[in-house]
Amino acid sequence: MENDDTRGLKWLGGALGAVAPGSAGIAAPAAKGPRSFADATADVRTLTLPNGLQIVVWPDDNIPNVALQNWVHVGSRNEGVGTTGLAHFFEHMMFNGTAKHPQGEFDRLMEAQGGSNNAYTSQDVTVYQDWFPRSALELVFALESDRIANLAFTPEIVENERQVVYSERRLRVEDSNAALLDEQVQATAFLAHPYRIPTIGWPSDIQSWTMADLQRFFRTYYAPNNCTLILVGDVEPEHAFALAQRYFGPIPGRDPPPPVLTREPEQLGERRLVLERPGQNALVHYAYHAIPATDAREPALNILQTILVGGDASRLHRSLVEEQKLAVAIGGGWPEGFDANIFSIQATLPEGGTVAPFEHALDAELERLVTRGVTEQELRRAKNMVAADFWRGVSTIDGKARLIGEYTVMHGDYGRLFAAPDLYERVGVDDVVQIARQVFNPARRTVGVLRPLGGEEPQADAEDWQPPGGGLH
Repeated sequence: MENDDTRGLKWLGGALGAVAPGSAGIAAPAAKGPRSFADATADVRTLTLPNGLQIVVWPDDNIPNVALQNWVHVGSRNEGVGTTGLAHFFEHMMFNGTAKHPQGEFDRLMEAQGGSNNAYTSQDVTVYQDWFPRSALELVFALESDRIANLAFTPEIVENERQVVYSERRLRVEDSNAALLDEQVQATAFLAHPYRIPTIGWPSDIQSWTMADLQRFFRTYYAPNNCTLILVGDVEPEHAFALAQRYFGPIPGRDPPPPVLTREPEQLGERRLVLERPGQNALVHYAYHAIPATDAREPALNILQTILVGGDASRLHRSLVEEQKLAVAIGGGWPEGFDANIFSIQATLPEGGTVAPFEHALDAELERLVTRGVTEQELRRAKNMVAADFWRGVSTIDGKARLIGEYTVMHGDYGRLFAAPDLYERVGVDDVVQIARQVFNPARRTVGVLRPLGGEEPQADAEDWQPPGGGLH
């Protein structure tokens, strides 16, 4: 990778090779230069069926495989009092059989063709993922459409999955100090907006959903007009559109789901919470109100995120972990959502470490950032890291499907994916400082502290914890 400009990188997928000259009077065509990544936007084809299903196809014939993702526009953001956790629950239920295919047959048929699948739920969406050889394309269309049209609500299966989800909550949240603190901070940072709801749901709601709740939720959100189907790989767009019409076309669209109209009121002062739990290390979590995914300053905020917490050479790791030794780990991030979410900074203090010196040092680092800015060297490093991660993503059909899905659904325009390298390269020092000054306002932050009581922490392994939005079926 060039150190000075990500725009110099060329997109290789779909590039045309030179044609050897023949002997039948056919002249060799002029050699074509490599295509830029921005040119690849012309390869993407889209179609919206009469029932409202949106289909996006990005052909890539480098390998004879296909990645298909169904982005259902529902997450914990769409839940209400008494129904929290239902979006995540349906991530489980969608693998548990239909009127045509009994429980377990979805996975069995996929695996028999050499395919695999998974799913995840976030605050904004639920995404179903399939990976398979191109020969299984029609089978996967049949299976995916069937579980939208004919999902079974068998009482025994519902109750079994209810217990599975409740156990998952205990493992991933209640038995993890980091995840529990994260959940409490999220619920404190938002007073009105449903981003305050944990993706996995509140315990009493998980225990009390009724069959009527489930059926109402499914009818409302699992409709073709609330889905975006993404296909990337060795597939002809017209063939994919024909299969979509055959298998998804007969499923009727429904009334659009109720929009989320609530906007979080401006926070007028710092909020604090303190938890005391068994454990060895104190935890500190800062949460600042940020911006939605569609905000034009999104590239600048992601560059800022990388400067602060991206790797061992990031500003906060160098200062607070390596130099001052006030933390043993520090990280954070910003989930890009339909609405403005929070920018988090999370730290694990050393055993016996105290919170006040760490907070004082972190506050000083953030103040230095907003008053003195960032260096050109920091900016260049962050751009290179973001670019490297981006190109790794678009190097596989799975990464392409994830990214074009994110830009289509979360950003509202898949074309922005192909402009992203240029938009990130245009971010300047002033852009980073401007968004830092807006976000890192002490009056608009929530601070969560977990104080260890001593003894063993009752938590899952660190790799089991995920920020809001992760999940496996």
